[in-house]
Amino acid sequence: MSSRRTRTRRSRIAVLAAASAALTFTAPSAHAQANSCPGGSSTSPDQIRQDACQKAIDLFAFMAPQLGASITGGNTILGSGGALGGLGHFSIGLRANVISGQLPQTENVTLSLQGRTASDFNPKKQVLGLPSAEAAIGIFKGIPVGLTNVGGIDVLLSAFYVPDVDEDGVSLSTTDGSVKLGYGARLGILQETAIVPGVAVSILKRDLPTSNLTARVGSADSVRVEDFKASTTSWRLVASKRFMLLGFSAGAGQDKYDASARASAYIAPRPVGGGIPLAVGFDGDVASAKQELTRTNVFGGLSLNFPFVRLAGEIGRASGGSVPATFNTFGDRKPDDAYTYGSVGVRVQF
Repeated sequence: MSSRRTRTRRSRIAVLAAASAALTFTAPSAHAQANSCPGGSSTSPDQIRQDACQKAIDLFAFMAPQLGASITGGNTILGSGGALGGLGHFSIGLRANVISGQLPQTENVTLSLQGRTASDFNPKKQVLGLPSAEAAIGIFKGIPVGLTNVGGIDVLLSAFYVPDVDEDGVSLSTTDGSVKLGYGARLGILQETAIVPGVAVSILKRDLPTSNLTARVGSADSVRVEDFKASTTSWRLVASKRFMLLGFSAGAGQDKYDASARASAYIAPRPVGGGIPLAVGFDGDVASAKQELTRTNVFGGLSLNFPFVRLAGEIGRASGGSVPATFNTFGDRKPDDAYTYGSVGVRVQF
């Protein structure tokens, strides 16, 4: 039982660490990858911190697409296609987006004081994801056309929660509250009826709370992400149809991730080459970034529809976007590999 609790705790920490840190260096540009970690003469500050800088950039570049998929998922409102049907109609739900991710291992990696040195972070499979709440509020029913309505409008809302954590060498704290709200809208192309499927296009903007993260590297060093801010903008085209209790949905869209942060490092004092002691370690900023990544998203789902309650699940795939090759390696994985995700949730609709 103790080992199970330990695995559960580590899994939760891995999810939170990825959630707060991964987008910091989303899709670094070729210029940032090559030149934002300059070296210098032996024992100079630039030479001492160059490896920490490069490892920070590579770690977050590798994690970015995984976090993106776990934030956005597929359908903006799980198990739903067309608009709700105007004023008086609303939907509230809880969902979790998870991916079979790849979590880099940092315990056996050390920071070099002799300039950047390639390391293999040898990632292990790890379930990564975030829980969220979502809501849709009907505003306009649409215009009657034949057996359906066209042009219905819903307002969309979402909320992410990121708690403070300090366990197993990882500490995470938010600086502007643990909850961040998202917002968007959905335009109904066709409202679902007994004969006509529901079809809609939607856009949703979601942010994570501003966070600071510290992660231990090796036995005494650490890398930090400070003033980390990340936002996502997603658009979707979705179609759905119910047949008695069973519902089907499918869709496609695009996700854009924007992020900015400062990366810093702590390098514990230790001897430099030739036995010359380092009088003090390094403790300060190593890089900053403001980057963007755009990915294509396709998905399909099933739902069980009871009076006022809908249980839904979906599976999808996020791919595309260009991430330059990293200096450090992650086994046989690449930062811009495609990732398959799954979503499950429950929704109450009136």
